[in-house]
Amino acid sequence: MTEKELTKKSIEYRKNILKYIFYANAGHTGGSLSCIDILNVLYNHTMNVGPENFSSPDRDRYIQSKGHSVEALFVVLADKGFFPEADLNTLCKYKSHYIGHPTRKVKGVEQNTGALGHGLPISVGTALAGKLDNKKYRVFTLLGDGELPEGSNWEAALTAAHYKLDNLCVVIDHNKLQITGTTEEVCNTNPIDAKFESFGWAVKHVDGHNFHELKDAFDSIPFVAGKPNLLIAHTVKGKGISYMENVTKWHHGVPSEKQYEEAVAELDNAMITIPDDF
Repeated sequence: MTEKELTKKSIEYRKNILKYIFYANAGHTGGSLSCIDILNVLYNHTMNVGPENFSSPDRDRYIQSKGHSVEALFVVLADKGFFPEADLNTLCKYKSHYIGHPTRKVKGVEQNTGALGHGLPISVGTALAGKLDNKKYRVFTLLGDGELPEGSNWEAALTAAHYKLDNLCVVIDHNKLQITGTTEEVCNTNPIDAKFESFGWAVKHVDGHNFHELKDAFDSIPFVAGKPNLLIAHTVKGKGISYMENVTKWHHGVPSEKQYEEAVAELDNAMITIPDDF
């Protein structure tokens, strides 16, 4: 996809995230909006995975460690054809498989996640298996910056470097907010880059809403041969909706009808104001 096409796709994704959260009256709005551009590039530019090859041992793997932002993953999987989009009308409803975290009962989901700090260890094991089996697939995992204090992340980071897993790419959705405040206030893990580098990782920073930067970074994997890859994506919680951006309460806030209408209007305006010469 071109960057203009990716821009349009992200606007559509944001509208769907808001729609399904609004009608479900539940969901993690801010984090889904901050990471959706990353998922957009992964699924529409970078990864070799789709409904047609999901059973292939050679497919790329995506594991969403920050599982609470599952709405972003669901709308992308629906768009890619893993399941009918109408299924999302059952989001958070009784007996629905479309619950508040990823589950393998949903087509296209690699692993159950939700308890923070689990996605990276699973991804390390998956990447190690690829190396041992001489497979060419890559493993991508998305972490929230608020889950970094979980000790299992650092055990996994040490292991990934030890086994030289340059087929592993960790993306941190670095929106700098979590449920009760800023990440610096709750449990400061800065400097993130220096910590991972000291463990033996190759690290890059990008604007997590800039499609050119995201594409270039993913296209350059491995950043350094023999080192696992860390992409720190600087993002804005609630990105795309002016009254949600950088506001802590939208971690899992649900918009009122008026707020929902305002958000949709903002996104509709963003769509029609995309420059022709983008």
